[in-house]
Amino acid sequence: MKYLLVLFLFVLSLSANTHVKYSEFIDTQLALTLKMTDANLTQGEVSKLVEEQEKFYNKALYKLIAQKQYYINNLEDYSSKIFSLKKIIAINKRAGNSYAVTRDGVQIKCYLIARNINTLIRNVLLALDAHTIEDFEAKLNEYTTLNQKELNKIANKDYKNLLNLQGTAPVIIALRENVKGYYALQEVNNDIVSYLYQFEKRMYSLNKFSKYHLVKAVVFISSIDAVHAVDSVLSSVGLSVVKLIIITFLILFIFLFRKLFYYLFEKYLLHSNYLHEYSQDILMRTRSTLDVVIVVINLNMIAYVYNSFSSSVTISGFFSILYTFLITYFIYVVINTIALINLEKFAKDASSVKAELINVGIKIVNFFIFLIGFLFILYFAGVNLTALLSGLGIGGFAVAFAAKDTISNFFGTLAILASDAFSQGDWVEINGKEGTVVEIGLRVTTLRTFDNALIAIPNGTFASADIKNWNKRKLGRRIKMKLGVKYDSKLQDIKNAIEEIREMLIDHPGIATKDTQYEHITRRSGKVAKLVSKDDLEGVKRTLLVYLDEFSDSSINILLYCFSKSVMWEEWLATKQDVMEKIMEIFEKNNLEFAFPSLSIYDETKGSNQ
Repeated sequence: MKYLLVLFLFVLSLSANTHVKYSEFIDTQLALTLKMTDANLTQGEVSKLVEEQEKFYNKALYKLIAQKQYYINNLEDYSSKIFSLKKIIAINKRAGNSYAVTRDGVQIKCYLIARNINTLIRNVLLALDAHTIEDFEAKLNEYTTLNQKELNKIANKDYKNLLNLQGTAPVIIALRENVKGYYALQEVNNDIVSYLYQFEKRMYSLNKFSKYHLVKAVVFISSIDAVHAVDSVLSSVGLSVVKLIIITFLILFIFLFRKLFYYLFEKYLLHSNYLHEYSQDILMRTRSTLDVVIVVINLNMIAYVYNSFSSSVTISGFFSILYTFLITYFIYVVINTIALINLEKFAKDASSVKAELINVGIKIVNFFIFLIGFLFILYFAGVNLTALLSGLGIGGFAVAFAAKDTISNFFGTLAILASDAFSQGDWVEINGKEGTVVEIGLRVTTLRTFDNALIAIPNGTFASADIKNWNKRKLGRRIKMKLGVKYDSKLQDIKNAIEEIREMLIDHPGIATKDTQYEHITRRSGKVAKLVSKDDLEGVKRTLLVYLDEFSDSSINILLYCFSKSVMWEEWLATKQDVMEKIMEIFEKNNLEFAFPSLSIYDETKGSNQ
């Protein structure tokens, strides 16, 4: 039994003195670090070693990302080796081999440092799946801080005096080597931390490629010496050859996708039951907006690639606001295009739907479209909408008081639409202002005067204003004249003229008489029945009067009072002119002359007038 124990200690001693393997990555970096600590190296040789180390880190980075899951699952923690060394240390302590105890104690610390490095690498590889680069950077800071704290706990003892230990015994040599490895591994740990920060964006970008199964292609391209040389220049502006290739591909893809999108969009509109009749106009009016949307999508994708396949809060918010603005404007264009076509159709079909009602409705819809769009923009800009809307509720009274005129005008608009007092295109007279109604808006009604001026009247004033609407008549525009004849005219001639004028008016095709037929509008729309004069309600006048009216200072006046059939101004003028010409003919036929203001002077002494 004694001999077996001696043999076991001999085997353990051999295993402790053989060259220790941590991992390919750590072993390579450890060898380079040990070389750089050689005091006999020249400055040039050190520079070459640093360059070699940097190249190795670049290659290691690509290998780690390409086989990320493997390294996450298979990184060594050295538990079995540490356990074995602890057993050997216990045996050597009992045997009084102090150098061997120190040798193996230092080796355990080396394994712990190597485990600390592996833990850091595993944590960083897991953190690469963070949603944004900012989240990854936060986790990287957290894990490197933990790494440094753990390193300080492990490397809490100074062994530098053992480097000067003299002797050629295997245990002494192994002790010195372990101490060198102990300090070299600390440098390797710190170098890895430094390079992790140097490569953080590149690592995050490469990890994104792994989601699209492009890591091997990216690693192959990036490992080319020429590409690596170009990348070293482009890295200063956050670019790389791979990024430029992907950006170029995206630009070409989106350009081709635009053609397909337009084709599908047009096909959908043409086959849509609801939008078919508006499809061509919608396509024409939204083409430029869609072009801008596609350009913004392209820019968004380029920014996403440039930012290492991640969207920062600022960039994401900016593009969200831009998309909201464009979508809001797109909806606005579509709705107003449909409304415009319907307005034109109503105008052609003489529809009973009031154009101003549609106009006001469109303005209300547009208001809500832009209001909702504005709220979304505020949301993406980071504004707390709950607090904002609560604030509006608290300040509502002050706002309502300050905007009382605006509110009054809005309700004035509703009153105008509900009362049907006038419509667009009507000739109205309001508070001494006369003209044609151009538009009934949400706040003001605009009139075009007959001298071609534009008047804007607040809608709130219509609640107490007298409104004269000359267009609210269907048959009959008044013609009223006083025909003055001379006092020396014969009575029979006057009677004949009056009778002929009356007959002329009755027979005139442009003058309304009691026999003029007019078809009243039948209303069966569910409204409450009213006892009203249909003629007065719809504006129908057929009165015709021709009588002697008065003896004025200079003439005997005949009253002519009638209505033209047409209410149109130009047609009324033509009818009136024709009536006047016929009256002149009748007066001439009956030897009557039009009187004009005159003054007769009588000389009583001579009994004659001068």
